[in-house]
This record gives sequence, C-alpha cells and structure tokens, in this order.
Amino acid sequence: MPLLAGFSGVLCLLVIGSIAAVVLPRIQSGKWDDLPARMFSWWIICLSLGLALVAGWQVFTLLFAFISFVALREFLTLAPTRREDRLVVLFVYVSVLISYWSIWIGNYPYFLVIAPIYIFVATAIMMVWTGRTDGFLATAGIMQWGVIVCVFNLGHVAFLMQTPVAEVPQAGAAGLVFFLIFMTQLNDIAQYVWGKLFSQHPISPKISPNKTWEGAIGGVLSTLVLFVLLAPYFTPLDFWPSVLIGSVLPVLGFFGDVTMSAIKRDLGVKDTSQLLPGHGGMLDRLDSLMFTAPWYFHMLAIFALERF
Repeated sequence: MPLLAGFSGVLCLLVIGSIAAVVLPRIQSGKWDDLPARMFSWWIICLSLGLALVAGWQVFTLLFAFISFVALREFLTLAPTRREDRLVVLFVYVSVLISYWSIWIGNYPYFLVIAPIYIFVATAIMMVWTGRTDGFLATAGIMQWGVIVCVFNLGHVAFLMQTPVAEVPQAGAAGLVFFLIFMTQLNDIAQYVWGKLFSQHPISPKISPNKTWEGAIGGVLSTLVLFVLLAPYFTPLDFWPSVLIGSVLPVLGFFGDVTMSAIKRDLGVKDTSQLLPGHGGMLDRLDSLMFTAPWYFHMLAIFALERF
C-alpha cells in the first residue's frame, strides 16, 4: 500500500535525521546546532499529521482548522493593527469557522468564493463602519492577506481529503494529501541540506541570507525527480502533468518561504513564534505549503479529478 510505504519512508527519514542530529553537531560545531531541535519538532509534526490522515477527513479537517487559526493568530499578532479594528480582527478569526464549514459540508463552489470575495467585502464594510480612514488600506491588506494565506490556501489541503476513493485508487484521498505535504516539506529539507553542504552564492541576502542558489537548485531538482517517480503511486496523474506540477511546486515552495522571510524582516522579527523548536512558529513551518497547496489542488482538478 503506497500510503503505508510513505509512512515507513518518513519514519526512516526521521530516524536518519535523529542520528544526524546527534552526530553532525559534534563533527561540525556551530553549523548543525539547530538540527536536534528541528528533529524534535519534526517528530511531533509527522506523528500529528500521520494520525490525522489515518483518522479520516473529519479529524484532518478539524486539525487543519486549528492549524489555520494558530497561523492566523501568529500573523495578526505580529502585523500592525489598530485598537479600533478589534471587531474586524474578531471577524477575521471567525472566517476560519466560515471557510472550514464550507469544507466540512463539501461545498466546493462556496469554498472558492467565500474568502477571496465575501470575507473580503465584509471586512471592508466593517472597516468603513468604524469611520476611520488613516491606515485603512494597509489594515485592509493585512486582514485579507492573513485570511488568504492562513485560511483559504491551507484549506485546500483539508478539502483534498474529500476526494472520492474511486478517483484515487492508488492511495486514496489521504495519499494525495500525504504526497503534497511530503513533497513540500521534502523540498524545504532538501534546500536546507544542499544549502548547508554547498552554500556559496546567496539568492537574496537582504531578505533571506541563508537561501543560496546551490540550495534552491538542489532542492528543486531533487523534488522534481522524486515527484515524477512517486506520483504514479499516490496520484492519478499522467507523466507530463506530473512533470509540470513537480517542476513548479518546489519553486512555489521556495517563494513561499522567501515571502514569509520578507514579511518578517518588514516586521523586524526572526520567527513568528516559538511554538515549534528549531523552526519558529506555525507560519515559519507552513509558509511553503501555503503557496504549494493551491497549485497542487487546482492542477489535480484540471488533469485528474472530477470532484473539483
């Protein structure tokens, strides 16, 4: 069973990473010092997601609703907002319930429009109601950005769990979701490892000094090759669609990471929180997935799935 094989592969990677977390800091002190904390968090993340995938779409949807809420809270805690906008901020939090309710009832058209259109319009109306104009555009942009990346984009992951089994005989809906999360996180890890091993030429020193061309190219190529090789076991994609999706997905993951780095530099913070040791906050860990999930979802809808 592909999903069981996937879980076994992740377990092997966790064991190898845990051994490396013990050995590498002793060999190269200072270069790998953050690895033990990273691996501890990886164990927690993988166990939580794995159990939710096995438990079914209801549990997984509840988990991702909670994840979206935590990510949104981190974002709004860091972003500059006004005291007068407390009611609007409360409504933005309620948008998590509204969006995930559309996922829970399986209403795909409603899900597609509720965040980018109706929550957007409602947020603007509520801000106008306060009667303040100073900082209006900046605050409106902050609210909508938070809803889109933390709720709407991540919601695509939860909605994939409602894919009919008949459309994904390879590994079921859980296999589709596992493959997305696995490839996105593998891309992050591959860029981290390639960058550590061959760090020479930074891509954007002002935004993310640790991001190098060597790491980015190594991560993209590694992810593409594994995506194309594993796609037949987890997805109903043909060869060329898998090449297309596998080529763009790691690039989007890279820009998701760099975009969040740019936001953090704008706000003057290193991490969005200390929730996940070695990683930072929920936003720090999910920034790539926020960019890859919609692409993966809609490409599957175009090339393979009748449900969406």
